[in-house]
Amino acid sequence: MPRRFEGGDYVLGTGDIEIRRLALQHAVWRPRATDAWRRAGFTAGQHLVDIGCGPGFATLDLSDIVGYSGRITAMDRSRRFLDHLSAHLSTDPDRKVDLLEVDLDGDALPALSADGAWLRWVFAFVTHPRELLRKVRGSLRPGGSIVIHEYFDYATWRLIPRDESFEEFVETVKTSWRTTGGEPDIGLDLISWLPAEGFRITEVRPMLDVIRANDFMWQWPATFVEVGVARLADLGYITAERAAGISEAIRRTADDPNGRMITPGVMEIIGVADDQ
Repeated sequence: MPRRFEGGDYVLGTGDIEIRRLALQHAVWRPRATDAWRRAGFTAGQHLVDIGCGPGFATLDLSDIVGYSGRITAMDRSRRFLDHLSAHLSTDPDRKVDLLEVDLDGDALPALSADGAWLRWVFAFVTHPRELLRKVRGSLRPGGSIVIHEYFDYATWRLIPRDESFEEFVETVKTSWRTTGGEPDIGLDLISWLPAEGFRITEVRPMLDVIRANDFMWQWPATFVEVGVARLADLGYITAERAAGISEAIRRTADDPNGRMITPGVMEIIGVADDQ
């Protein structure tokens, strides 16, 4: 979900509440992430790069995969998130995990000759996504794998029965996102950029769910709404009254025996770095 806003901070912050939300988000998406990593060939002994690692929940899973003979390089722009990850790593000092504080828009990425790279909801939030893709290619060895999870159609996020206020909210989220230089449907661009920037695409698949409130997946978008509407109100995109109405729409759908939510469309892309 959108996090950045003008001024370089994160829309939903980097505090404990946001870290807990991101932990839940990773728990929801973990089965799909680990399945993609397996199909991309991530395995023991490799050097993998977690780009835009946040508080490091995926980093720890990737470290489990590569084991003590492998290495992870985790990058994020938030010192708060990196400190959170560092605290977890301190309990197992034999893990080889390097933490880099990096502005993915402005900073160069090290030429690591890594075996693989993982990026989830990163390209959508930077202002120069194609340049970032080029930098990711430079961090991989020839034959290294890239696994990407990015939105391709954010407007699929809808409620059943239809709710006009919620659909307006989704459009407001997209507007606020683009105002800060991001692109919510970036997956549509990545498909053409990857071959041009030195990657061969091996797999593309859509990931979208139609869910009830008792589905664990529901917690992912629902928790974003809980904190996101208040933040959008704080930033002046919506009124407090409208924010309350959006939250009520979620509750009403959850209570409806026929209610469903359609999640934002996410695209999974797996590719391989060509020889350069």
